Amino acid sequence: MDPIVDIYCHIFPDRYYQEMERISPQLGHMGKRLRGVTKLVDLDARFKEMDEFGDYRQIISLPNPAIEDIAKPDVGLQLARIANESMAELCRKYPKRFPAFAAALCMTDVDGSVAEARRAVKDLGARGVLVYTNIAGRPLDDPEFEPIFAAMAELDLPIWLHPIGTASMPDYPAEKKSRFEMWWCFHWPYETSVAIVRLVFNGLLDRYPKLKIITHHLGGMIPYYDGRVGNGLKVLGQRTSDEDYSKILPSLKRPHLDYMHDLYADTAMYGGGVHATRCGVEFFGADKVVFATDTPFGPIAPTIKTVDALGLAAADRRKLYCGNAEKLLNMTFA
Repeated sequence: MDPIVDIYCHIFPDRYYQEMERISPQLGHMGKRLRGVTKLVDLDARFKEMDEFGDYRQIISLPNPAIEDIAKPDVGLQLARIANESMAELCRKYPKRFPAFAAALCMTDVDGSVAEARRAVKDLGARGVLVYTNIAGRPLDDPEFEPIFAAMAELDLPIWLHPIGTASMPDYPAEKKSRFEMWWCFHWPYETSVAIVRLVFNGLLDRYPKLKIITHHLGGMIPYYDGRVGNGLKVLGQRTSDEDYSKILPSLKRPHLDYMHDLYADTAMYGGGVHATRCGVEFFGADKVVFATDTPFGPIAPTIKTVDALGLAAADRRKLYCGNAEKLLNMTFA
């Protein structure tokens, strides 16, 4: 049997947590709440669950909050270094459990993040980096952040794109905050979709055609709204009077929806319905979907059950479970 490689798994290394709590005491409740997610910090509990699924391995990365949101650039970069060293140590100690990790960055220090990405890959064994859909509230397509995309294209390793947002983003203009955790349930897929489309409109994927981006939660909203994204945005600018968008689509080398088919997407859909997962797999194609659960926040067993229920051919099933991860990470999972 081929292994199952879960490419989006969060972990909270103890050394990183202690340093984060020291420099960001205002986190308080959030830090304690995260520590309360047992398998985020308790390796014995984590390994016990992993053993239920045979040859099952996890590519690890930090959970929220984003470092950019909790620390100034210099301090944040030090936090990222500690996180990366801690995750590298876990991968060295448990190579069959954690074959690789996605490095943490502090993108408010762009030059420092480029250097840290290179260090994490070349010295620590990271197989890519995790980047959030906004950087301390700033758009990811801001030209200032382009060097990190250039660096990852050069390193030929992926960017894990993770949505971010809090209750401070209200559901309605008349309210001061989002209620009933709508910010988590609905804003995050929206945020992912906006970040992706704006990167395409920015021409980033023309400038770096080999860039690999893993979109969390099966591409956010894009597969399910491909008509609005594709045909709907072909008339870009006709709904806007105070900005001129007429040169954006003609500046691209291909139709804008084509670029989105080139992205990677993961199966972290909280073990939800087969229909939504099938939609995402059909949109991106079996060559561009990787298995992920978002554990310990998302469930493992229901996600495996959903993937198995897709009725994929054996070759495509292997691609989802490990083959595409091998290609993305330039690794072999024997």
